[in-house]
Amino acid sequence: MHTRRRSMLLVVVAVAAAAARASVSHGYSYNASQGPLATAVIVFGDSIVDPGNNNGLHTLIKANHAPYGKDFPNHQPTGRYSNGLIPTDLIAQGLGVKQFLPAYLGVDHSPDDLLTGVSFASGATGFDPLTPVVVSVISLEQQLAYYDEYRSKLVAIAGEEETERIISGALFVVCAGTDDVANTYFTTPFRSVEYDIPSYVDLLVAGAEAFLRNVSSRGARKIGFVGMPPVGCVPSQRTLGGGAARLCEPKRNMAAQLYNARIQDMVAGLNGDPSFPTLVVFLDIYRVLDDLMERGDRYGFTETTRGCCGTGTIEVTGLCDARFVSVCDDVEQHVFFDSYHPTERAYRIIVNDIFDNYIQVLVG
Repeated sequence: MHTRRRSMLLVVVAVAAAAARASVSHGYSYNASQGPLATAVIVFGDSIVDPGNNNGLHTLIKANHAPYGKDFPNHQPTGRYSNGLIPTDLIAQGLGVKQFLPAYLGVDHSPDDLLTGVSFASGATGFDPLTPVVVSVISLEQQLAYYDEYRSKLVAIAGEEETERIISGALFVVCAGTDDVANTYFTTPFRSVEYDIPSYVDLLVAGAEAFLRNVSSRGARKIGFVGMPPVGCVPSQRTLGGGAARLCEPKRNMAAQLYNARIQDMVAGLNGDPSFPTLVVFLDIYRVLDDLMERGDRYGFTETTRGCCGTGTIEVTGLCDARFVSVCDDVEQHVFFDSYHPTERAYRIIVNDIFDNYIQVLVG
């Protein structure tokens, strides 16, 4: 069966771009008569996919204040690290599952909210167990514990058989690793004195593999694993490592590229293991984000190296606060909203690229 799955994967990849453009581009339209393309969307990871799980934590890593959410419905700062929607909202919409993917924590969920998926992600966490400790956020291990609790709630609502159907038909998304490189390795002294870049990447890849195996053992059958972006070109990393000219910082980008290559090798190994029952698809976002930052004018962006919040060079989370800093009037022209996180418009382009190249493989 595993051999057949890999053969089918090659065929699906060949037609994925055309099929995805026909079904999900231009606002993520899909054939509603066929119903949702997944039973639920279930997410683990960091701030790129965190809709507000950090809100109740004693941490500085939060986005539940203005100007975050300025373009979200009712201009509500929900804890999403952007001006509006984040990728997992857009993925849930594109699959026809629901409009917004809620946080697991701090939300009064309806039964349907739970049945169609939630996000356990926590801003600034990572595969390095030290990363969440440094900034007092939720570890990936704790996210799995919350998932176990969540699954019990599904059983209470729908019964064991229906819960198994929902879990096996769900799209799981895992998005972490960037904070390990940008924050733990390059910003704090804790790991760089102990590891060189290749050995630190090996630490992250080992953590990622263990995590994927844990998610698989809990019933996931389809996982989209988000790769690392060009970390050295993110506004804050240009400021911290790019010198007076704020150039892209090459060591951070080298780490991201090495990580992506080794993650893909690891994913190929899992998919080639007959005892591993889950399909994992690596979602490359390095290429599209690099294109947005290097050739933003092609997409209608006029600012690709600074965020929209304050000076755009360093402001993020607590430093990006409307009480103390101004916000640009032309957010649609910016790739980044703060110094670390893209705008909703940039996220839409990134998610379109994911749909064009990968989603049909996962849900086909």
